[in-house]
Parts: sequence; C-alpha cells; structure tokens
Amino acid sequence: MSPSALSVAALLDALRARGWRCATAESCTGGLVAAAITSVAGSSDVFDRGFVTYSNAAKVGMLGVDAALIIAHGAVSEPVARAMADGALAHSDAHVAVAITGIAGPGGAVPGKPVGTVCFGLAIRGHETVAETVRWPGDRAAVRAAAALHALERLAAAAAETS
Repeated sequence: MSPSALSVAALLDALRARGWRCATAESCTGGLVAAAITSVAGSSDVFDRGFVTYSNAAKVGMLGVDAALIIAHGAVSEPVARAMADGALAHSDAHVAVAITGIAGPGGAVPGKPVGTVCFGLAIRGHETVAETVRWPGDRAAVRAAAALHALERLAAAAAETS
C-alpha cells in the first residue's frame, strides 16, 4: 500500500483553502510523506519543507529535540513525536507539521514497543501539539506505507477541521 493520490489531493485542497503551508519531520518513513506531497504538481504552494531525522542526533540537531527526552522516553515515543512536530514548526514557515517516529522492522523492537509501533506528532500554530501511537502489522514496507498514509490523513484532517 502506498500513500493514496486521493489523500494527497485532499491534503493539498485543505491547505490551500486555509492558506496554510505544511512541514514534515520523518524518521521511520524516511521522507515518504514529503515525497508523496511533492509528487503532485503545484504542491510547492503549500509544502514548505521536510526534515528526515532518522538518527537521534538529527532529531536533536535539526529539530531541537531535547536529547534528555529521547533518553527518558526513547526515540519512538509520543513525547519525542510531539517535540519533532514542534521543531518542524519552529524551523519552518509552516502552519501545520506532522512528525513520524517508529519501528518499521524487521528488527528494533523493544519491550512494550513491537515492530509496527509508530508515534505521530501533529503541531498547529497556536494550538496544543498532540500525539498518538498506532501499531500496524506487516513487513517494513507495509508499516512505512501505512504510517505515511496516516500522516497525510492527519495533516488533511487538521487543515480541514482546525478553527
């Protein structure tokens, strides 16, 4: 499963309707969300930038995530996902940002965080940053694709619903 063209079109329409720009902060998806958005001609009017912060050092250096947060909760955690989303907003001109950090597999599982665990952060200027954790079955490609699609849908919903 790959990010759907309908999801991207809905996202771009919702962002344009609000006059918003978006940013992404991706770890386990490695840029899939940014790639899906920019695969559509004309997306440059709503996509500001994407950060691929696969390593913990990149999360700290590019997004300003506090290293102590990663040590305390792990890179795959809601606090880190929130901090990544906040960092994407702070380091961009976007109105809304989504962050993705997870364990796509086949290795990397730890107690309480099996393969398929993905944490999302969603930051909207002027609103409290939210996070959620989702677990998907399947291999690495399936988890990454599901996470990318979910991130696109969360961005579209935020742009369509936020007042």
